[in-house]
Amino acid sequence: MPSHLAGEQSAYLRSAADQPVAWYPWGPEPFTRARDENRPILLDIGAVWCHWCHVMDHESYEDPVIAEFLNENWICIKVDRDERPDVDARYQRAVQALTGQGGWPLTAFLTADGAVFYGGTYFPPDGKFGRPGFRSVLTSLARLYHEKPTQVLEQAQQIADHISGARSDALPGTLDTDLLARAATAMAHPFDRQNGGFGSQPKFPHPGACDFLLTRWFDTGETPHAEMTHRTLEAMAHGGIRDHLGGGFHRYSVDARWIVPHFEKMLYDNAELLKAYVNGAAALAAPQTGSLLTVRNGDSLEPLYRTVINGVVRWILEVMSDPRGGYCASQDADVGPEDDGDYFTWTPDEARAVLSAEEFEVLARRYDIEQVGEMHHNRQKNVLWVKQSVEQIAAALGRSAPDTVALLTAGEQKLKSARDSRQTPFVDTTVYTAWSAMMASAMLAAAAFLDRSDVEHHALATLDRLFDEAAEPDLTGGIRHAIGSSVRGILDDQVQSASASLDAFEATGEHRWLDRAIRLMEHVWSDYRTASGGLADVAIGRGGEGFLTQELTPIHDSPTPSPNGIAGIVLARLAEHTGERSWATRCDALLSAVAGAAAELSIFGATLLRAIDWSVMPTTHVVVVGQDDRQTRELLRTARSTYRPRKVIRWITPGAPTTPLPKAIRAMLDGAAPRVYVCAGTQCAPPAATVEQVTSALTSFGRT
Repeated sequence: MPSHLAGEQSAYLRSAADQPVAWYPWGPEPFTRARDENRPILLDIGAVWCHWCHVMDHESYEDPVIAEFLNENWICIKVDRDERPDVDARYQRAVQALTGQGGWPLTAFLTADGAVFYGGTYFPPDGKFGRPGFRSVLTSLARLYHEKPTQVLEQAQQIADHISGARSDALPGTLDTDLLARAATAMAHPFDRQNGGFGSQPKFPHPGACDFLLTRWFDTGETPHAEMTHRTLEAMAHGGIRDHLGGGFHRYSVDARWIVPHFEKMLYDNAELLKAYVNGAAALAAPQTGSLLTVRNGDSLEPLYRTVINGVVRWILEVMSDPRGGYCASQDADVGPEDDGDYFTWTPDEARAVLSAEEFEVLARRYDIEQVGEMHHNRQKNVLWVKQSVEQIAAALGRSAPDTVALLTAGEQKLKSARDSRQTPFVDTTVYTAWSAMMASAMLAAAAFLDRSDVEHHALATLDRLFDEAAEPDLTGGIRHAIGSSVRGILDDQVQSASASLDAFEATGEHRWLDRAIRLMEHVWSDYRTASGGLADVAIGRGGEGFLTQELTPIHDSPTPSPNGIAGIVLARLAEHTGERSWATRCDALLSAVAGAAAELSIFGATLLRAIDWSVMPTTHVVVVGQDDRQTRELLRTARSTYRPRKVIRWITPGAPTTPLPKAIRAMLDGAAPRVYVCAGTQCAPPAATVEQVTSALTSFGRT
């Protein structure tokens, strides 16, 4: 029986088109057929970057015997979770309610109407790892569906009732600074003081939590908040979760020490991590940093962070960017089902083959390249992670530090060149709107920090391309999920594009970016607001098959930042940029409707907490006045790259039309240019005419 996936846009779906299973993409046709033929539905949700999805495809869906049974007894639907986050979110909830766990591949067994009556994640074909065999599960469930239909429908109804009646975390609450203090305290409980990060294992980066804690440190001066942030950033920078040769970060670590990762690299993870490291590096320049500047593991934090930032940017430009604008969605972990990160790991013999004896001696100590490595499938395979500092290596080998650095640099370049000759893991070139907007925002921040105009130009080209090729006419229907996609009505795409547009406005002073953000958020407010006051993850009334009729109000950072949190931040920024009170009213209304459990969400509520922070804490206005010349641009770059939370930047060219300014700043404008005016709350610093004055005002003015 033919698959229906060959013409799909999704690389993941196309990769399954030659499987002997008669797959359908998500849509009305398979549900109609299931009802007409009285068959159950097998729903497989995975992703092109997912290792265990590849394993299950190879073991089960490429098996002609299993495929024949599926084609005769089931209707089979395959979903790319990146392409259809709306489908994934709902069926993850259902399977988690049934089994207590979710993830990918998600394997759900549905009635013909799309209700879940059984589910799980990875199923081995004949049972292993303590999991039931897929063959026996398929046989038993098909028999149950036909022989005991009442039991199946009752089970499906119980799951549906449980989901619809489950307590939502989007609860109304009071917005105040006490909520922020309680949330910061809650985040300290899962913090791993020995290894950095939050929780034990597996360990995910949680960059949003780092940003929130850094904000609390700046506002309160409480050092533990910054210590948690910098300990986490430092540990990840040294760990195997970072690709020390190619740049960028893998998705998460399977161990508490950040050493052994799952090797896939996601665009959205790297966007948020890039922002976190830019903020972390910029914050180190602030007064009262104190002990945070001390050397850790032999590496001073600022150059370490700068190395990380440069690495992420290099990987994005070399591997993940389209020259026309746009960023690729992900890079796979491996090149086949039997592989497990072999592209990224090294045996001692592989390293010796490309390094001189002196280089190997240095790199083996630096990156822990030993005969017994970290990978279980091949004990000689080593994950590169920083075990020793340059000073420790130099002392152990009797070399000078500069000589050690030279050998280390040369060796890294040789390993990178040799790795480039290996078969490269697949890169999904789909340009997803929300993820590309997130990376454009991060690249704009990195461009200001690194003083890289090429990075800024590509970020702006990316946003222009999204609005040219994915937006509906005049943005009346918002923006689609990806370039070339027919998927519409996803909240995340709207709010991330609006957020990135405001970043572009602050970087360029061009009012078209502000106009785009306004139109997108008007669309969001009219088409996504629920009866309870929050924002639904899909446009109200959009509908669809199965559980797509369920209404979800996403407030968790899981795995990307909460769309309701991002919306709150954008609304607050629009209020400051436009001077229109209606945006602040909407921000308060939205956050009051969903913030009831924000403090208890801890690290999973970081974006929502940052939005509340924007709502209840004073904003800093920075107005740069000057022509488009070198001196003005340097003052603007300094204003953008100096750390200060809740910062709103305006670039005004004398004589050009502009939106209203805060009264305090209007009173200060004296016609002199270039000048930078900084006002925090109701107080203003003296006008600044030099980079040093701008830096001093932003790092010190108005701080207690």
